[in-house]
Formats: sequence, C-alpha cells, structure tokens
Amino acid sequence: MTETTHGATDLGRRIREHRSRAGLSTKETATRAGMAETYLDYLESAPEAAPTPGALTRLASALGTSRPALAGAGVDRPPGQQPAHPHPVLESLTRRECREYLGSGGIGRFVFDDTRGPVATPVNFRMLGDDIVFRTSIWSSAAHRAMQRGVSFEVDYIDEAFSEGWSVLASGRAHLVVEAAEVAEVARLHVRPWAGGKRETYIRITVAALTGRRIRAR
Repeated sequence: MTETTHGATDLGRRIREHRSRAGLSTKETATRAGMAETYLDYLESAPEAAPTPGALTRLASALGTSRPALAGAGVDRPPGQQPAHPHPVLESLTRRECREYLGSGGIGRFVFDDTRGPVATPVNFRMLGDDIVFRTSIWSSAAHRAMQRGVSFEVDYIDEAFSEGWSVLASGRAHLVVEAAEVAEVARLHVRPWAGGKRETYIRITVAALTGRRIRAR
C-alpha cells in the first residue's frame, strides 16, 4: 500500500489508527465510506477538518467502529478508561523536552496550599520565556494564595487511542502582576480563560524546577 505522510491531528490520528487496525489503504477506506480519496486524505491531515455527522458515520462504518469512538467521545469521563498498552515504555523528559511541551500553552493546573489542603485549579496559560502566565479573578483562591513560598503547575495530555501521553510538572515562585510595564508585557500573550467572566488578574510563575514523564507504546 502507498500511504501519505500526514500531520498529527487528533481526528486524523484516530482515523489512521482504526484504518491501520482494519488493514485498509486510504483508497479502500474512501471507497467503503463513499467519499473521495482526496477528502479522506484531508480529514487525516488537516487540523481544521470538521466532517459532517453523515460523513463521520459512513467513515466509522467503513472502519468497523462507531462515530463517537472516531470523533473522540468521552469528554464526560475521566481519561484513561481504555485498556493500557501491553508493552508501554515510560521515559523521563529532559528540561528542554518539558519546555517544548509547555511552549504552545493550553490548559494546566495551578497547584497551591489552601485552607483545606493542596488544591489544583485548572487554568488557561501561556509561556513568557520560561515563565508561566495565567489569568484569574482577584477574588479567587489562586490569587489569594499566589504569594506562597512554593507553588507548582502541572500540564498533561493523554491519547487514549494510542495509550500514550505525557505530563510535565513545573515548580517555583509565583507573584501577582501589578506593575504597569509587566501588565502590558503579559497582556500581549492574549491569555483567554475558557471559564469566561471577569478575570483581569495575571499570575506569573517563575519556574525553578521542571520535570516530566512520557508513556508510549513500544
């Protein structure tokens, strides 16, 4: 079979994984699904690909799976429900690799001590050099506890289709951004909290320790 090298999108990876398990080429899969081979190639490679429910249903049927499984259903469940890979490889990440995983920003957990004990709050973040920046409400526990002696920030990703994933833990000191020049600097990151609401307070973490692990299939 002649295959095309594709980009790494979640939908595309799921399609290719199911197609590989079924032993089908792109052409064979497209024929079974009643779609053009060029369109299937697009679904496997384009980050913005968004097939219609009908197209996804035909494709799932052609691959012997379900539409929810192909679309990545399960957002209402904790990750890790699928069976583990029989031969996993657990690796320690270098500081450079950890930094690369954090580089594009996303969602992480700000970890600090609260009155009830350790708390992890999910927030949208971006990187400013080696520092982590996120926004919150001035009335939040995160803002009240940001000046503790030590805090941590954890980011991870799990790909259940491949039984693979990684996690990075950053530890250091945090502070509220209040100086006008620094506020202007972090504002240029355009951090957009998914939670919405009035979250005009920036917290910046200066990272002292950075460690991580990656699990993959052998």
